Amino acid sequence: MKQIQTRSLIEAFAGLLGLWLLVRRVPDYASLAKGVNLLRTILSIAFSLCSLTLNAEAIYIVDKSRDREIPVEVYEAKDQRGCASQSKCPVAILSAGYGVPHTNYEFAVNSYVEQGYLVLAVRHEVPGDPPLSTSGDLYQTRIENWQRGAETLRVVAASMKKRRPDYDFNRLTLIGHSNGGDISAWLANQDASMVDALITLDHRRVPLPKVEGVRILSFRAGDFPADAGVIPTKDEQASLGICIVELPEALHNDMTDEGPEWLKSRIHKTLQRFSLGNQECSESGEANKIIPATSA
Repeated sequence: MKQIQTRSLIEAFAGLLGLWLLVRRVPDYASLAKGVNLLRTILSIAFSLCSLTLNAEAIYIVDKSRDREIPVEVYEAKDQRGCASQSKCPVAILSAGYGVPHTNYEFAVNSYVEQGYLVLAVRHEVPGDPPLSTSGDLYQTRIENWQRGAETLRVVAASMKKRRPDYDFNRLTLIGHSNGGDISAWLANQDASMVDALITLDHRRVPLPKVEGVRILSFRAGDFPADAGVIPTKDEQASLGICIVELPEALHNDMTDEGPEWLKSRIHKTLQRFSLGNQECSESGEANKIIPATSA
C-alpha cells in the first residue's frame, strides 16, 4: 500500500520551516509580523495538503469468465473504526472517462473517503478492447462498451465483497466521468437495486435513470450538450429529486485532477454535501447554477 503524503510529516516540516524563517527575520517588529504571516500561509497550505491525503493501493481483479484483468485503485476510508461485518461502511466505485487514467480523479475520491467510504477507481479499457465508437448512432454503436463496463463493475463489486466484508457492496455509489458516467448510468438503469446513488461528471449519451430509491447528481459542463433525453425534464427532476448542477464555464475534459482549481473545489464541496444526503437542489427541484468566481 502506498501512502500519499502524511499529516505528521507535513506539519513538522511546516513548523520547522516557519520557525527557521522567524529566527532569521526577527530584527524588527515588521519583519516578525511578516514571518508570522508567512508561517500562517505555510500551515494553511500544509493543512490543505493533509485534507487531500489518500491511502491507495493498486490491484488487479481477474475476471476468469472473460479472461480479463481489471486494474483497480483502492482508496481506503480515512476513518474505518466503525466498519464491521455487522455495521458495514459505504462503498463508491468510480469509472474514468475514456482514455483518462483511473487514478486521475483524486479530487472527487477525497470527497468520499473523508465521509468513511471505501472508493474503488476502475480502469475500463484494457489491451485488446475495441476502440470506443466515434461514428454513426453513438447510442447504438457504444452499447457494447457500456454493457462490458457494467459487467466490469459487477465483477469488481462481487470480488471486493469477498475481500472486504466490513463494507456494503449491496448498495453502491457510482461515480463516472464522460463515458465512465455513461457506463455508471447504464448499470443504474439495468440494476437499480444495487445502486444507492449515481453521480455523473458530464456524461452525454445514456439517459439518467428515472426511478425512486436512487439518488442522482449530475454535473453539466458548458462546452458540449448532452444528447436528447439524457437529462430528465424539470418536472421529472422535481418529482424524483434528481439534481442537475450546471457549470456553464466548465469544460468537459477539465473534470479531472488536471482541471482548474475552482472547478475541482466546487465539485469536491458539492460531492461532500451530496454524500451526507444534501441533494444540492432547491425545494422546487430546480438545479443550483454554480458559477465560478474566476475562470483561471
